[in-house]
Amino acid sequence: MALDKTLYKKLLTVVAPIAFQYLTASLVTASDAFMLGFLDQDSLSASSLAGQVAFVFSLFYGAFVFGCTVLAAQYWGKGDKRAVQEVLAITMRYSLLVGMIFTLGCALFPHQIMRVFTADENLVSIGADYLRVVSFSHFLTGFTQAYYGIMKVCDRAKLSSLIGSLSVVVNILLNACLIFGLAFFPKLGIAGAALATVLARVFETVFVLIVVAKGKCPRLSLKLMFRLESRFLHRDYWKYTTPLLINQLGWGGGVTMYSVIMGHLGSDAVAANSIASIVRTMIASLCWGISAGVGIILGGMLGRNELEKAKKAGGSFVRCSIVIGIGSGLVILALTPLVLWAVKLEPTAQHYLKYMMFFAAYYIIGNSLNSTIISGIFPSGGDTKFGMICDVVTLWAVVVPLGMLAAFVLKLPVLAVAAILTLDEFVKIPAVYRHYMKYKWVKNLTVNKKEA
Repeated sequence: MALDKTLYKKLLTVVAPIAFQYLTASLVTASDAFMLGFLDQDSLSASSLAGQVAFVFSLFYGAFVFGCTVLAAQYWGKGDKRAVQEVLAITMRYSLLVGMIFTLGCALFPHQIMRVFTADENLVSIGADYLRVVSFSHFLTGFTQAYYGIMKVCDRAKLSSLIGSLSVVVNILLNACLIFGLAFFPKLGIAGAALATVLARVFETVFVLIVVAKGKCPRLSLKLMFRLESRFLHRDYWKYTTPLLINQLGWGGGVTMYSVIMGHLGSDAVAANSIASIVRTMIASLCWGISAGVGIILGGMLGRNELEKAKKAGGSFVRCSIVIGIGSGLVILALTPLVLWAVKLEPTAQHYLKYMMFFAAYYIIGNSLNSTIISGIFPSGGDTKFGMICDVVTLWAVVVPLGMLAAFVLKLPVLAVAAILTLDEFVKIPAVYRHYMKYKWVKNLTVNKKEA
């Protein structure tokens, strides 16, 4: 019990700022939806679909940062700061490269991208305006997210949370000013929401550069970014990042397919699904913060070769995730009447939203357990392949085909399709827990690296 109390106290100090950062980031999406909802439902639906591009990009930089955390957390625990700096350089190289690809794609081909998500030409036109304006934010996001990852590893989680939270405040304020034309700002509608995102990322980038200049976290070495000194670090980075990237793309691609399926079921389905997803994401912030914190804490233990201690800690974290998941589901149910009152949708969309909130409540229980184990415990010891296989098979062999069959072949009602699309977390729980109990993740990745 003493071990658990110490662990939970340490977990809280790591998780609190990370979870708060996730929460504040989700508030931007919520403010976009809330404010654009005052304009019209099509603006809300179009921004939700266009936002899937940023979500897909997050799958890439999320994998890069995950890979960074796997290695950097263990080397930081070992006290090898030079290796941590080189892992940052590797992460930044690929995060910026992919960020530039997404920036160019959104700037040059916004209409073609929107047609992937919907056949409604009005939504395509509105969403393309958003994508074109928001495009530059992807490159800046690649830079700041890589630094957020290294800050959390280097005991600067509170600092990354502060920067992210201030950026969110700036984003929300600019949203209001640029969407509605408050004060001396022009009234830009959905393009204003996109411009607010870009300006917030500029603010975020400047803040990170100031923090780095003051020596609060490792500096980015351009020399290391373009020419690495340790080939084994680069090899190990991709050894653990590749399964994570495939996992992210497999899982995220499946989740994006949910939006594609809903996007072809009409604006009412898109609007209701976007609101339910926003609420679920906001409440899930604590679950995702726990998974990130668990990975950092266990990674440090394993890097110090405290294998048995890490094994016992893993059990405590699993139990904690179940309690958090149940509590999060109850919070969503409690918030449902408030959400239905606050969000003004068409009657059909309002009806869909009521039941989609219930789906979100039970979905988050499985998500809490699985994210803690797959995204926190397994990667802490380099066990990244199983999560990749589990997520890809569950989504692409089970849930996505069932969803498409229900929507486009059987033509089931929207709510029946939505219910099917929330089954993935529970389908994979037995396999995830069985693999966890094999303890393949209990491994020190830094042993004998000097001789490698």
